[in-house]
Amino acid sequence: MGLIAFLKTQFIVHLLIGFVFVVSGLIINFIQLCTLVLWPIHKQLYRRVNCRLAYSLWSQLVMLLEWWSGTECTLFSDKDTVDKFGKEHVIIILNHNFEIDFLCGWTMTERFGVLGSSKVLAKKELLYVPLIGWTWYFLEIVFCKRKWEEDRDTVVEGLKYLSDYPEYMWFLLYCEGTRFTETKHRISMEVAESKGLPKLKYHLLPRTKGFTTAVQCLRGTVSAVYDVTLNFRGNKNPSLLGILYGKKYEADMCVRRFPLEDIPLDEKEAATWLHKLYQEKDALQEMYNQEGTFPGQQFKPPRRPWTLLNFLFWATVLLSPLFTFGFGVFASGSPLLILAFLGFVGAASFGVRRLIGVTEIEKGSSYGNQEFKKKE
Repeated sequence: MGLIAFLKTQFIVHLLIGFVFVVSGLIINFIQLCTLVLWPIHKQLYRRVNCRLAYSLWSQLVMLLEWWSGTECTLFSDKDTVDKFGKEHVIIILNHNFEIDFLCGWTMTERFGVLGSSKVLAKKELLYVPLIGWTWYFLEIVFCKRKWEEDRDTVVEGLKYLSDYPEYMWFLLYCEGTRFTETKHRISMEVAESKGLPKLKYHLLPRTKGFTTAVQCLRGTVSAVYDVTLNFRGNKNPSLLGILYGKKYEADMCVRRFPLEDIPLDEKEAATWLHKLYQEKDALQEMYNQEGTFPGQQFKPPRRPWTLLNFLFWATVLLSPLFTFGFGVFASGSPLLILAFLGFVGAASFGVRRLIGVTEIEKGSSYGNQEFKKKE
């Protein structure tokens, strides 16, 4: 094992990376709070500034995937579709099977220059998660309770606010509503059978209300829907902890572009279109499991240096005073100061672990275990 590989497995290194992410995130959140004064004066300037602030935080996680773990992301698509990446507003539909599916998506948005302006329809609980939810709030992310009767007005209003967004945005929808588990899948397929819908093998039954509403509200802004089906070579099931330990994965992403004008205007017809799309996604996953590849040309967009340079900037700014302070504490010989410093380190470790826990499948919400039994 080389020195770099050894360092990637050390807890103290993970703690330092977490420290940089958390403290830089709090600084960024404070700056975002200050930018609120721009909103009534120049809304579009506020948005552009916050896109770059969000990039400075999210790109640190992308750096872990691209530079720390060396994970490779390969696109399977056609040249015409790839040529449009980062040059139009789009809705992204991504399967929700893996702990780092969002991170693979962020990697692609970074390589095509839309990481800071990427959006998502997120569960409201994430609004209260430090750094993640707080940054999303300033980015005008649409939060929902996943109870359509309560969410309808909030979602419609939030989407309409985005209709004049000044930078190209990729709006991510997890149409399954929650991450795939065997229990949720079994319940979901019972609902499919009761509704006379074809059963899916690798996906949950898509929840159509969010999709049809997004399509209706963003017509005239969004040019297309990108369907993305993600899988990992070698039947791997990667985790954020694995990335932190420097494990390298190979992600394959099949991307298909559907012009928005090809999606029906009628809500019921659009819902039927989405169900058909998920049947096609299921067939793509079956093909991948059998052949180890997706159809289409292979593209490997090169990683850019900005994610690494951004992290090195924050590490330089934040770790230098930390090391100086820590050395001073131990040099003082004061048991009280030393215990306080160690307590701070312990609290930081706990906080970083809790943030990582947000992505873990086994610690995910129970949403879907019963909700699929209810009518949309």
